[in-house]
Amino acid sequence: MKPVTHRSWRAREADAEAVSGLTRAGVAPLLARLLAHRGVCAPEEADGYLNPVLSRLHDPMLMAGMEQAVARLVRALKAKERVCVHGDYDVDGVTSCAVLISFFQKIGLDCCHYIPKRLTEGYGLSEQGVTAAARAGATVLVTVDCGITAVNEARLCREAGVDLIVTDHHSPGEELPDACAVINPLQPGCPFPFKSLAGVGVAFHLVVALRARLRADGYFKPGAEPDLKEYLDLVALGTIADVVPLLGINRVLVTYGLKQLCAGTRVGVEALKEVAGITGEVGCGAVGFRLAPRINAAGRLEDAALGLELLLCRDPQRARDIARELDEANAERQALERATFEEARAMLEQGACSGRKSIVLGSQEWHPGVIGIVASRIVELFHRPVILFAFDGATGRGSGRSISRFHLLDAIKECADHLLRFGGHSHAAGLSIVQEELERFALRFDEAAREALDADALTPTLAFDLELDGDEITADLVRQLEQMKPFGMGNPEPLFVLKGARVLESRVLKGGHLKLKVGQGGESFDAIGFGLAEAGLPQGNVDLLFAPTINVWNGRSSLQLTVKDLRPEGTC
Repeated sequence: MKPVTHRSWRAREADAEAVSGLTRAGVAPLLARLLAHRGVCAPEEADGYLNPVLSRLHDPMLMAGMEQAVARLVRALKAKERVCVHGDYDVDGVTSCAVLISFFQKIGLDCCHYIPKRLTEGYGLSEQGVTAAARAGATVLVTVDCGITAVNEARLCREAGVDLIVTDHHSPGEELPDACAVINPLQPGCPFPFKSLAGVGVAFHLVVALRARLRADGYFKPGAEPDLKEYLDLVALGTIADVVPLLGINRVLVTYGLKQLCAGTRVGVEALKEVAGITGEVGCGAVGFRLAPRINAAGRLEDAALGLELLLCRDPQRARDIARELDEANAERQALERATFEEARAMLEQGACSGRKSIVLGSQEWHPGVIGIVASRIVELFHRPVILFAFDGATGRGSGRSISRFHLLDAIKECADHLLRFGGHSHAAGLSIVQEELERFALRFDEAAREALDADALTPTLAFDLELDGDEITADLVRQLEQMKPFGMGNPEPLFVLKGARVLESRVLKGGHLKLKVGQGGESFDAIGFGLAEAGLPQGNVDLLFAPTINVWNGRSSLQLTVKDLRPEGTC
């Protein structure tokens, strides 16, 4: 199997009537078109998008189960009961845990926590977690970022005399856990209007609701009420790391959370920024590619408790020590990831999965903590749905990633009789299997891929917003685009096409990056294409697909094109 090298370019389409309506409402013409491309078509939606303020958050009491959860926690507080917060080992789960623990400690609620180990326990609420909570003396167990499918574990909680409160954002199964309260915007009948919160977003809404109830009850002494803005840095970390759509109230939470991250108020995060080499403004890129992987590293390789300790830490020296440990764990994770990726790529280039529209591979040598990241990289390279299994003896744990036109979980459900366990959603999944079933599963999974994917679906597509002339690429354009931040899932960075640009200079930088100077119509621009040097140095006239940015170097600002793809003029 060969990597996909050609990517088609597709112009985004906008509803002309929507663009006109936004323009009449006072939105700048360029922004009106870009917003319509992202499904923001009504003037009130555009206002919320361009002005993400905290007052736009919805009433958390609109979430089904919130009233019952708040009432039970208030009762626990007054009766001095112990509450156990059960998290997950990824960044969303760890930050969710940190939000609840921080708030519970602030209001004087006795609490402990439990985070399962990825390698020995796997995802979600388990018998081991329930037992640990009961042994710790907890009478209430609150899950964060997990629990929506924990039907059997809910029964175990009842048998242990522990009241279960589920907070989650994953898709529910056919049966909900029989719990004291289930909070999940995706559960049937939940009237909460926004359905795309991360787990930490759901946990934060529980905190908002609980504070409101305690305020109404006169619980807080003057000046002692917790300021919930202090938790928004954690909310931003988890929301960005979990790659949920940065639209609606997620824009509000992340916008304010990034400001909190820049303010430098959390000792542990400041230590992590230091080892990650982050100075100045913290954006989604810094969170997603530099902070989150370090928090994740401990959970991927051993125990996520270290990441949680960092986020809760108040001692600067201890925070620096933990941050260094996480940085070392991240370096180890990167080495494992590189080795696994190269081995998987070699298997494919030597004929594995040849002729198939999907990729399913397994090895006894792979680490289960990195196969999800590697699966994502294999998807980028071969543009097919990918499932990788890390085997330990006769059983293997798998991680899957998909492409835009293939619903991964639906396809896996068709192969369920070959699996021990599975769960996930349209683009990512986790599963387990016995080794003797691997090839039968791979063949059945590929049948599902063949039914769903034609040749066009297997060709990666880059969507761009507009074609521009050189004189339209200005610093003012970049300033307008700044209003659309934060960029991420559901709110992609605007991309443009410049046709017939002359290559004035070109060279390869360390790391395989392409450095260019291009000109068109009397205008010239510096440009950089990260990872694009493999295609060779371009000559003559080219068409560029790019994002305009302001590059700051040695205190000087200049316009720069960040090139996503390029090709000879007239071939796009």
